[in-house]
Amino acid sequence: MAFDQSKFLARFVAEAREHCARISEGLLDLERSSGDTETLNSLFRAAHTIKGSSRMMKLLPITELAHHMEDVLDAVRGGRIALAPALADILFRGVDCLSAMLERVGGGEQLEEAPKALCDELVAAAAAVESAPPPQETVPASTPSAPAAAPAEPVASVTAPAAPPEAVLAPLVPADDARPAQPSAKVQQADYLRINAAKLDDLIRLMGEIVSEHGRFRRHVSRLREVERTTERFMARLAASGVGPAGDAGLAAAGAALHQSLRQAVRAMSDAVLMQDHLVGDLQETSLTLRMLPLSTVFDTLRRTVRDLAREHGKEMDLVINGGETELDRKIIERIGDPLIHMIRNALDHGLESPAERVAAGKPAWGTITLSACYDGGCVTIALSDDGKGMSAERIRERALAKRLYDADTLNRMSRSEITNLIFLPGFSTSPIITDLSGRGVGMDVVRKNIVDDLKGAIIIETREGEGTTFFLRLPLNLAVFPLFLVAVSGRACALPATSIAEMLAVRPDEIIEIVHKRAIRLREQIIPVEDLAAILGLPRETGEERGERLLVIVRDGDEKLGLVVDDILGREEMVVKPLPAHLQNLRLVSGATIGEGNGIVNVFHVPELLRLARELTEPGRRAPDAAEERRATILVVDDSFNTREIEKSILEAYGYVVVTAGDGQEGWEKTRNELYDLVITDVEMPRLDGFSFTERLRGDERYRAVPVIIVTSREKDEDKRRGIQVGADAYIVKGAFDQSNLLETVRSLIG
Repeated sequence: MAFDQSKFLARFVAEAREHCARISEGLLDLERSSGDTETLNSLFRAAHTIKGSSRMMKLLPITELAHHMEDVLDAVRGGRIALAPALADILFRGVDCLSAMLERVGGGEQLEEAPKALCDELVAAAAAVESAPPPQETVPASTPSAPAAAPAEPVASVTAPAAPPEAVLAPLVPADDARPAQPSAKVQQADYLRINAAKLDDLIRLMGEIVSEHGRFRRHVSRLREVERTTERFMARLAASGVGPAGDAGLAAAGAALHQSLRQAVRAMSDAVLMQDHLVGDLQETSLTLRMLPLSTVFDTLRRTVRDLAREHGKEMDLVINGGETELDRKIIERIGDPLIHMIRNALDHGLESPAERVAAGKPAWGTITLSACYDGGCVTIALSDDGKGMSAERIRERALAKRLYDADTLNRMSRSEITNLIFLPGFSTSPIITDLSGRGVGMDVVRKNIVDDLKGAIIIETREGEGTTFFLRLPLNLAVFPLFLVAVSGRACALPATSIAEMLAVRPDEIIEIVHKRAIRLREQIIPVEDLAAILGLPRETGEERGERLLVIVRDGDEKLGLVVDDILGREEMVVKPLPAHLQNLRLVSGATIGEGNGIVNVFHVPELLRLARELTEPGRRAPDAAEERRATILVVDDSFNTREIEKSILEAYGYVVVTAGDGQEGWEKTRNELYDLVITDVEMPRLDGFSFTERLRGDERYRAVPVIIVTSREKDEDKRRGIQVGADAYIVKGAFDQSNLLETVRSLIG
């Protein structure tokens, strides 16, 4: 019978990915502790397993590359060569190439030859000291030939986005373990079955609907209990009134029997609801567990990214990871990778100082970024902190004023938390100059959209100047059902995400104080503004009798908090939240809808928008200027290359900007004497007047002191970028990394 390769291909790809990840993680560890023999042995075994498994699958290009990596690792563990940074880089490239080939194989593509240049480098590295005597074999011969290690827990294709959906594992098929016997090796290994992820998603969706429907069923039973109590009170009053003592005895008996039947039916339904509570709860927990993955699946991949970024930009730092075993819904894990990379880039560029600056500030030259996770009241909190220079509220305020986001009076009235939250505005950046690492202002607004808008989470910032910054991302455990608090306002039911609620309390009217024409309460030495939810929503307030106490729901967005006055708190429910239809997607106040009591539609409010509307309600003048201005921005492009000028001009004009060009710095300077441009783009190397001198002259002119200047040049050394900062440039783009989106993002972040 012929060997059917297709039956085993998906398993081979999934297994080989794990070995590649193991090699990558091990290399990162060895850069810190190069003498770890056990780690070296495990890397050798991983490469050997990939080589053997790919040979059986007839994937010879993978076999060849893995074989050369195995030779290098064998030479390292034998002491014939040292794992220097240059050699580690070659091995990292080998891992990247193996991963790329696995992606192509998983996608059904045919592999060509292994990359010859990389294979030659590996061969040369392994043979660097051929004259040295070969060492004794340190690993038993049986170890390399053992079958590949099976995964120890269910794994979904999260770290490799291009993987096929058949990447979710559930128990069924036995797998062997290639690792040497450990004391715990007698424990029975788990069995696995590969399931299409889309089928699992359908199961989770149905589970969410069942949970949501069960909540409505509980409310129906509660109403029946109330009917039973009302009937009992009616029967008691009827008996007390003495109606029909003789002639109506049969009717009274029938009424009593009917009430007894109602009581028994309600009791039976109550018992059934109690049993269903347990069953539905177990179903929900078990179903969600199938799609839960440890955060290490995304955390561990960041180590390599951080290493490469730090080396590329001359920063010395450690990435400390804690809580990687904390589990989250696979759907959430897939969507937090990019936000975390944005935040780490910002921490590297804005947060951590250079080694010289850190030493001068009394800190160790080696910076630290800490990424941790923990369970937090039915949610998961991810904390990303750095020990850098922290955020300056004054600097954020100055940037907001320079970008004309708010006027000076409005900014002066803002609290520190409101000022800090300005970093989430589109295009906002506190970087002194925009480079290819960060500062274009396209990071934190993306983070906010993904975490708050899409995942219904929350972001909180804690920062101290000179000490560092911590971002707390509070996320729901899953996307199948959301924990919501239902509240009543003006006779209507609405919902607020539990992740955005700090607390709920009742206060007396005299506890609500007036501060600068705004209402607020003092809660644990903190002043929290208060506003009626009905007023924010534009609903009429009920004119009934005023209660002695007001119910407040304290919501938060980052560090900013607001007390919402509501009529009643209806309870906490886990419910399926449906997205709005396409024609209602522009309603920023409502993030989704769910089905409430009586099959009525309940709106789920977007808390950041509630806070914005509350600010505008109390201070109508506090809002950003209207971006839809009639006048088109005018840009001056200065470059001695005609081709470069025309390329930049065509790109900018295609997006609505008016562009004027100049052939060198002197011509550009003369044109600025006659017209005030909204932005200037300049090269550095030009005749008559170079770009640095041109920028310095502009900054000496009162009219151009606040006009953004972008330097586009082929100079990529750090001293050139520092010179750009010194002369007053707002952005520095290297022509080697130049592309259309790069230029447009930078222009938009500076002038919109």
